[in-house]
Amino acid sequence: MIRQLWMQRWMAVGRGAIALPIIGLTACNPNPSAQDPNTVNILGSITGDGATVIQQVFEPFTEATGIQVNYVGDASFATLLPVQVAGGNPPDLALFPQPGLMADLAREGALVPLDPFLDADALAAAYDPNWLELGRVDGQVYGLWARADVKSLVWYRPDVFAAEGYEIPTTWDEMMELTAAIAADGGVPWCLGMESGAASGWVGTDWVEDILLRSAGPEVYDQWVTHEIPFNSPPVRDAFERFGAIALNPDYVLGGPVGILSTPFGDSPLPMFDDPPGCYLHRQTNFISTFFPPDVAVGDDVAIFLLPEIDPAIGQPVLVAGTVFGMLNDTPAARAVMDYLLTPTPHETWVRLENYVSPHRQVSPTAYQDVVTQQQAEILANAEIVRFDASDLMPGAVGTGTFWSGMVDYVGGADLDQVLNTVDESWPSSP
Repeated sequence: MIRQLWMQRWMAVGRGAIALPIIGLTACNPNPSAQDPNTVNILGSITGDGATVIQQVFEPFTEATGIQVNYVGDASFATLLPVQVAGGNPPDLALFPQPGLMADLAREGALVPLDPFLDADALAAAYDPNWLELGRVDGQVYGLWARADVKSLVWYRPDVFAAEGYEIPTTWDEMMELTAAIAADGGVPWCLGMESGAASGWVGTDWVEDILLRSAGPEVYDQWVTHEIPFNSPPVRDAFERFGAIALNPDYVLGGPVGILSTPFGDSPLPMFDDPPGCYLHRQTNFISTFFPPDVAVGDDVAIFLLPEIDPAIGQPVLVAGTVFGMLNDTPAARAVMDYLLTPTPHETWVRLENYVSPHRQVSPTAYQDVVTQQQAEILANAEIVRFDASDLMPGAVGTGTFWSGMVDYVGGADLDQVLNTVDESWPSSP
């Protein structure tokens, strides 16, 4: 039915019948004369091979409709897009690397709400309520999600666990008992690396976010993200300390705190594949598998489990990041693209070409490249609580500023209260 919907829209826009009306269409394009009615331009932050893949994702759409889709990736997306908007020459669509900028532009009136023309049943069929909510701004849907990074994963080697008699933990206490047992057996439980150039520290923020979500729950997490509770409040302090119980213990992490700060995040899981293993556990998002040695078979040589629960009443929330499409020019062709994005076709094409997880719940499990990615998709589909990466939602001065640097300071031995107070004081004042 959804595929028929965008095909019907094409009948009105794709063969030169641009004058035919589309129900509910409003003229929001600031410069309609500059637009080719059979072309849709998309700006995003994904470059290189990823940009080539995105073009391939839209080939079935172009073949069916005659509408050409041009994707341009730019590493300066976050600064370039607002400049284009201010100049009255935005792209038709944008592929946002996080929802924060999307929300800002929506509140400024630069984005087109999707509810008036996207079929409500189609939306509900394509995305579960968690993802629909993540695409809403002030009650209206502005974003359709393209891809998801599942962050709440722990990687391990099944053969090593079987040989050592280790079992997958189901609670945080069991995970800490396993950590202690591995150390007592002479091994190093965790690999952890936070070095990432100017972005150093983000690995630690992911840990704290995951812990806070499990220990304090989604409502407190949401209040933390919006600074309704201060950064130095007790739940946040507790989350840092739980992380510190692992990261600051030199017996629990390969290389100790110095190793954490000096090891690039992409290199950090590699010792897990040594013989004997340099470490046994690695908590990291799904894309870390792209950094594994080429001879490692994901699903056979390495597997995952969901980071265990802390509070049984909260269970196992899933921390995510991802990319989301928003519309800046309201044209028939742009609407046809958004209709296409509601179908499973582009998402299945995308996951076959790149090893990642789609939040579109009609994507067939057989579209994924391996059983571990299928498992990640199942985790995402079955999650009762999903929350987006907090550092991406916080003001930039905090989320990608003092929060990142605060994690580096904390692992480096700085006083926790001082770290938390510094981050809290950096929060921008309300206008």
